[in-house]
Amino acid sequence: MRFFIALLISLELFASTLHLATSTNPSRLNPILATDSSSSEIARFLFNGLVKYDKDNSTIIGDLAKKFYYEDDKTLIFELNSGVLWHDGTPFTSKDVIFTYKTLISSKISSPYSASFRFVKDVVAIDKYKVKVIYKKGYFKALETWMMGLLPEHILKDEQNLMSSPFNTNPVGTGPYKLELLEHSKNIILAANDNYFKGRPKIDKISFHVIADPMTRFLMLKSGALDIGSVEPMQYERQLTKDFFDRFNIYEKISSSYTYLGLNLRLEKFKNPKIREALSLAIDRQEIVDILFFNHAKVCTGPFLPSSSAYNEDVKAPIKDINKAKKLLKEAGFNKENPFVFEIVTSNSSPIRPYAAEILQYQLKKAGVVVKLRVMEWQAFLNMVVFPHKFDAILLGWGLSPTPDPYMFWHSDNDKKGGFNLVGYKNAKMDKMIEKSQSVIDRKKLSQMWREMFKMITDENPYLFLYIPNSITAVNKKIKNIQSAPSGIWHNYIMWEKDTIK
Repeated sequence: MRFFIALLISLELFASTLHLATSTNPSRLNPILATDSSSSEIARFLFNGLVKYDKDNSTIIGDLAKKFYYEDDKTLIFELNSGVLWHDGTPFTSKDVIFTYKTLISSKISSPYSASFRFVKDVVAIDKYKVKVIYKKGYFKALETWMMGLLPEHILKDEQNLMSSPFNTNPVGTGPYKLELLEHSKNIILAANDNYFKGRPKIDKISFHVIADPMTRFLMLKSGALDIGSVEPMQYERQLTKDFFDRFNIYEKISSSYTYLGLNLRLEKFKNPKIREALSLAIDRQEIVDILFFNHAKVCTGPFLPSSSAYNEDVKAPIKDINKAKKLLKEAGFNKENPFVFEIVTSNSSPIRPYAAEILQYQLKKAGVVVKLRVMEWQAFLNMVVFPHKFDAILLGWGLSPTPDPYMFWHSDNDKKGGFNLVGYKNAKMDKMIEKSQSVIDRKKLSQMWREMFKMITDENPYLFLYIPNSITAVNKKIKNIQSAPSGIWHNYIMWEKDTIK
């Protein structure tokens, strides 16, 4: 017995744990309902889609599907990997694919991801491990749609209300890790899935520490309490010592995200295009980048990222022109005695954005604009401000996929509860362009259409696009087998190992 206890203690001591931080409690660890960054970040370890991007973000490869191909322009076949098990040991089959699809299109849930399945006519099980997806017409993102994490039919088939289901905090997936512990505002622990179909991850556990305060996260990283963490440019340039670089590797790349000031176009005060243009001309974007990022970011010029084929290089960032901004405001009926007043709301989950909001306040004041600021906790920001659309302007960001989908953010259909058209942008011409583009398979023609949308959106200023930050990631040198790629460092994390020798 003593030998057995000693063995258990020994195994526990040598178990490897990857320590990470998340800024907020995850709201729903359910891939089709995960809309906040914390939920999405953790759910990706728990669930798989049928396909995924390769490490270069350039090619779609199989995940739960071992093979996929088109029978014709409207028919997509997926051959599933056999031997895949849900975390509870139940086999994954074509029933789960069909169940996930039917759940996504159900009126019982509210999910922005449902829009991606609007062109699907039917999903049919050919056999236990083969699925046919029939589309109403050709769809440029037909494959990417199936990167969505899949749900277990055997657990959820009788669930009456998925939005509030216990499953959302006690999920069962097919992923390389499974949920072991969920302590709100404390710790979320994932344990390696011994039966993962691609092989058991080499790191035994992943521990997410819920730390709302950015400075506390940074101090924990510096102390070595976290193995991986994001580093802000100011911290990188001014607050890290040689000792830190001796213990951590740094991986830096341009991120797949941008930050913007979104104007609530449902409000009368922002319906006048002269007002929106004036605000844009009063902002010095390069000054924001210079002050906050120390050359670790670039000015954002529009809704699609420079790395995508939708990017319009002919569209330049507006050049600050205070005199013209004042002139436009005067034409709209505002002056020193009657200033234009609005509030910017943002979250403290990002250490940069509250400072960016202060700079915007300072810059806009030069044009006679009075800006009020409000900084909120992330979940309160989402639930009380962003999704109910109760704001003048929000300082927020989007992380985007390598293939943009303008429908999700810019079509009037998605100005609804749970939709991602947060600012209420509506343009009949844009709607028609987006609808037409959805069935265009020719990538050259599609890219041209996207570039036209890019210019139209920037001309109308529903967002004031601000900056694209670099992603600076510090990784403890105890973590081995990391391979940096265009997609980042996470593409091969099941092969990572952690040196547990003290």
